[in-house]
Amino acid sequence: MNKIRVLFLCTSNSARSQMAEAFLRSYAGDKYEAHSAGLEPKEIHPLARKVMDETGIDISRQYSKALKDYMGKVHFGYLITVCNEADENCPRTFPGLGHRLHWSFEDPARFVGTEEEKLNKFREIRNLIRQKVQDWVDSQAPDKADE
Repeated sequence: MNKIRVLFLCTSNSARSQMAEAFLRSYAGDKYEAHSAGLEPKEIHPLARKVMDETGIDISRQYSKALKDYMGKVHFGYLITVCNEADENCPRTFPGLGHRLHWSFEDPARFVGTEEEKLNKFREIRNLIRQKVQDWVDSQAPDKADE
C-alpha cells in the first residue's frame, strides 16, 4: 500500500508544523507519510521539543526544512497550512499537490510571558494540534459499517 504524503506548512517550521508532522506519524504512520516545511525555516524551538517529549513523542531527529526543498519535486496528497501567514504566502500553484487544507494555530513562539507561561502556551497549542490531527485522521478512515 502506498502511503499518502502530507506536508504541514508554517512560516518557520519550528513548532506547529513540526508537532503536526510528529502527531500524524504517531497516529497514522501506516497510512500517511508525514512531512513539514516552512516558508522561512528556523531551528526547532526548544519548547516544542519539550512539550512533545511530555507526550512521549521524540522529535529530536526532526529538523527544519524549506518549502522550496519540496515544491515540484515531491507529490503530496495533502498540503496543510497551520498558520495564516503560510496560508496567505504559499504559492497558489503547487505542482504535484492533491488537496490543500488550512488549520489556523496561534504561534506559541511569539507568546510573551514568563518561562512557565510560555511553556503553558506551547502545551495549549500542542494539545490543539494533537486534537486536530486526530480528528482529521479519524475523518479519513473508511466507515467501519462498510467493512
